[in-house]
Amino acid sequence: MRKIIAVTLSLLLAVSFASCNNTGTTSSQENKETVNLKVWGSQEDQSILNEMINEFKSQNTDKNYNITLGVVGENDAKTRVLEDPASAADVFAFASDQIRDLTNASALYEITKNADMIKSQNTEGSVDAAMIDNKLYAYPMTADNGYFLYYDKSVLSEEDVKNFETMLSAAGQKDKKVFMSLDDGWYLASFFLGAGCSITIDENGKQVCDFDNETGVKVGEAIQKLAQNKAFISGDDSILTGGMGKTICAGISGTWNADAIEKALGDNYAATKLPTFTVDGEEIQMSSFAGYKLVGVSSSTQHPVEAMKLAEWLTNEQNQLKRFEKRELSPSNINVSKNENINKNVAIMALNQQNEFATSQKDVLGGFWAPMKAFGTSLLNGTSKNIKEELQAMVKQIEG
Repeated sequence: MRKIIAVTLSLLLAVSFASCNNTGTTSSQENKETVNLKVWGSQEDQSILNEMINEFKSQNTDKNYNITLGVVGENDAKTRVLEDPASAADVFAFASDQIRDLTNASALYEITKNADMIKSQNTEGSVDAAMIDNKLYAYPMTADNGYFLYYDKSVLSEEDVKNFETMLSAAGQKDKKVFMSLDDGWYLASFFLGAGCSITIDENGKQVCDFDNETGVKVGEAIQKLAQNKAFISGDDSILTGGMGKTICAGISGTWNADAIEKALGDNYAATKLPTFTVDGEEIQMSSFAGYKLVGVSSSTQHPVEAMKLAEWLTNEQNQLKRFEKRELSPSNINVSKNENINKNVAIMALNQQNEFATSQKDVLGGFWAPMKAFGTSLLNGTSKNIKEELQAMVKQIEG
C-alpha cells in the first residue's frame, strides 16, 4: 500500500511539475511583444526577401515578428508612399533619385540606429546618396543603377571603343551599329555632365540646370553630329538586346541587360567604361548618372527601432553578398565589392570603371526628364535647327 501511495505521489508531482513548466513556456511566449511590419520590394526580389526575412526572424526570437511582404518596385516606391504615407510599408526599397522628394514630404524616418557603422561599411557614393543635409535617411543596398558600354570584341577593338567618333567609324566600316537611348534624359545627360555642366538644387529646393550655357551649346552640337551618323541607332532595351551580335556591335546600358547580351555575344562578350566624345577638338570623358538602390524606413511606422533593425539586416554585408550571388546586383558594401567573384564579372567591373566618372542622381528632380526626352527626340528626328534656343527652352522647362 505504501508503495502504491509513493508511486501515485511521484506521478502527481511529475505531472504537476510538467504542468507548471509548460505554463511557464506558454506564458513566456505570450509575454513576447508582437511586432507587425510590412516590407515592400520588387517582384524580382520577392524570393530572396522571403529568405532574408525568415533568417531575420530565426535570429531575433526576443519578439514575435509578424512580417508581411508586398510587391512594390524601387521605381514606384515614391509614388506609392506619397499617395498614402500612413499606409506605406514600414520598410521599403527605392531608387536614390527619389530621396529628396521623400524627405521633402517628411516620409522617411531618419536613421538613428548604428548610423556611423552604416556609413563606414558602404561606399562613399552610396552613403552620399542616402543622406540629406548631413543626416542619414536610408540604408545603401546596391550600387548597380548606372550604365556603361557593352561591345562585340570580334568587331571592335579596345582602342575603337575609347572614343565615340572612332567607334562609330569602325562600326560603320563593318556595316554595324552603335546603340544609345538618346531620347532618354538619363543617358543623354552623360554628355553634358562629362563636359562639366551641372544639375543642382538651390537653397529654396528648386532645380537649377546650366545645360544651356556656352559649353552646353557646344555639347549639344556634338551630340547632334553623333545622332546623324549612319552607324548610330537609338531605341529601347529590346532594340539593343535583340540586335547585339547581329546588327549592333556596341551599346550603352546597365547590368540588367548583362545576361541577354552575354548570351548574344558568347566569347565575344566585352564591356568597359563609357567612351570619350569630341567637343571643339577636345576629347571629353562621358559621365553617367550614379544611381543606387536604397532601403528606407517610413516615418509613419509604429515600430521605428524594429523597422531600422530589419532594414539594416536586409542591407548588411551577408545579404548584399547574397544579392550578388543570386541576382548579380552590384553591392554598395565595401567588403562585398572586394569579393573575387565580383572582380570576374564583366558587367560589374565595367560599371565600377565608369563610377569613377559618374555623377550622383540625388539632385535630379522629376521635372528634369520630360524636357530632356523632348530635346533628344528632336536630335534623333533631325528637326533640331537652333541648338542654343532649344537648350534654353529645355532648361526653362526643367527649372519650372
